[in-house]
Amino acid sequence: MLNLILLGPPGAGKGTQAAKLKEKFNVPHISTGDIFRENIKAGTELGIKAKAYMDKGELVPDDLVIEIVEARLLEDDCKNGFVLDGFPRTVYQAEVLSSFFQESGWGDYKVIDLYVDKEELVKRLAGRHLCKSCGAIYNVPGLPPKKDGICDTCNGELYKRPDDNAETVLNRTEVYNRETKPLTDHYDKMGNIIHIDGMIGLDNVFAKIVKAVEG
Repeated sequence: MLNLILLGPPGAGKGTQAAKLKEKFNVPHISTGDIFRENIKAGTELGIKAKAYMDKGELVPDDLVIEIVEARLLEDDCKNGFVLDGFPRTVYQAEVLSSFFQESGWGDYKVIDLYVDKEELVKRLAGRHLCKSCGAIYNVPGLPPKKDGICDTCNGELYKRPDDNAETVLNRTEVYNRETKPLTDHYDKMGNIIHIDGMIGLDNVFAKIVKAVEG
């Protein structure tokens, strides 16, 4: 069973690596960001509440995030494991997740921490494009689509998220460093975290993650 948590600041490559892990291990990629954006698009009460925080590059409050993540992890497709991307983001959320694991009788989980410097994060997110249909992630010029503005996988339209601009990216990075970075200390004490340099290339990062989870 693959129970894996991906940590790292916005732009570290969590979504790209999660998609590759999903394909290799046949487990769902659970992105809290995607779940919130789906609710925002649908105009749900949760989406409206989350949008007010996300538009400013701030973290969505713990109670909203915990509620939706626990419900998602109880769905049938998570029985053989999952890749969790975007949760936990605070030590409190991590403690709640650990309690949830114990209460659910699941096995242990591993944590991968991808680290990338601030200048590289801004560069990556400035060129990031996502597919409106399947959510595939591209980066110009680092990982461009074969046809400009068109997804290689489903031919869907590519778009840029409105919060992928330098000012908001820097704010999101500061929020991450202030509120989420302490998670690495928390998991270091637990002994279940692996730190990986997120700047060594997509394939090299993926190979290191696979080696870590299979080792």
